[in-house]
Amino acid sequence: MNNGIIYSHRVRELEYQVICGDSDAELCMLAPRSVDLVITSPPYFQQREYGSEGLGNEETVEQYLESIVTTFAKVARVLKPTGNIVYNMGDKIIDGSLQLIPYQFALKVLAEFNLRLVNDITWVKSNPTPHQFSRRLISSTEPFFHFALGRDYYYNRKAFQRADRKRPSKPTKKLGAKYRELIESSSLSQSEKDGAHRALDEVIDDVRKGRIHSFRMKIRGIHAPAYGGQEGGRKMRIERYGFTIIRITGEPLKRDVIENPVESLPGNDHPAVFPVKVIRELIRLLCPEGGMVLDPYLGSGSTMVAALLEGRSCVGIDISRDYCIDAQERVRDALGELSVPAMERLL
Repeated sequence: MNNGIIYSHRVRELEYQVICGDSDAELCMLAPRSVDLVITSPPYFQQREYGSEGLGNEETVEQYLESIVTTFAKVARVLKPTGNIVYNMGDKIIDGSLQLIPYQFALKVLAEFNLRLVNDITWVKSNPTPHQFSRRLISSTEPFFHFALGRDYYYNRKAFQRADRKRPSKPTKKLGAKYRELIESSSLSQSEKDGAHRALDEVIDDVRKGRIHSFRMKIRGIHAPAYGGQEGGRKMRIERYGFTIIRITGEPLKRDVIENPVESLPGNDHPAVFPVKVIRELIRLLCPEGGMVLDPYLGSGSTMVAALLEGRSCVGIDISRDYCIDAQERVRDALGELSVPAMERLL
């Protein structure tokens, strides 16, 4: 059912639209290759009450997945060649067994579309629903699947989960002493040992002068051999010189895990609100500043709020008139916090 309601607003150079209608129909109205990032969470299969119509009310898992994949094809059509797609999904227990619906979806997409699955990012819920199952552990994670059309997708790794770097402690005089002992006790030739000591002197100097945070050294015959690798890699250096040194810059590791509580919104009846903080992290990682974000299952509007706070334009689509109104109100509140005019309702 298309209610024909569009809420639209423009602030600075950014545009925000809430479109009330069926995603399959409304996506066909968007220009091809116009979106930088699609980030969404489709209604879960028979998991919560979303109303009498729309996605999530199919009779079988197969029908549900087919509905999602049909819409996914239209989502891919509007994506720029450098764009990214992120889907968050929940699972369903039937007759005491998990159905692995999110992973069935990911495999189906990979089989039917010419794209790649870059990451399976795990959202760890720090406040999962406190069930007391006698023969099952509480489910406290959900996947965010990151798809891309090719190799040239936008990616800003440094912007993801920014953290204040702690000032490294001052190196002690014993720095590298253990490696010197290992070099001498190894089966390296004398010339290889001399080269290892020189390299160790250089990397210790880099640490003392603050060029790097720390280092690791691997020595042939002492440490486990490296497997795999390419020409010019660690394996080659160990074979050729008898050792390799791994320089550590001190930048925090960017892991495929985000820990954050489930959100609840006072006065909002949407049953599955994913956190704005999680969406903001993914927007910073996968969408350029000033870019366009699309959510074809907008729900309570978290994606749109996150896009606004991160300085990205956004289009959201939802079949529920009530959800569209709730999302519009959330965006209006967010805009109000930034001291800009309220959104205008366009029929």
